[in-house]
Amino acid sequence: MVRNTVRRRLKAVCAEFLDTVPEGTDVVIRALPASASADFADLRSDVARCLNRLVAGPVRA
Repeated sequence: MVRNTVRRRLKAVCAEFLDTVPEGTDVVIRALPASASADFADLRSDVARCLNRLVAGPVRA
């Protein structure tokens, strides 16, 4: 039951940000055990942060 809740939340979050991901990009989301106790806003924030890094491109030193 918890697993399906996390899956549904992550699916909704990813659908929200799908337009920001460059076409042809594969994105893998791995839900760690802490995801079970995270609320929707926390999951959304984490996914947004990661996808924003993807869109921004590699950091060059």
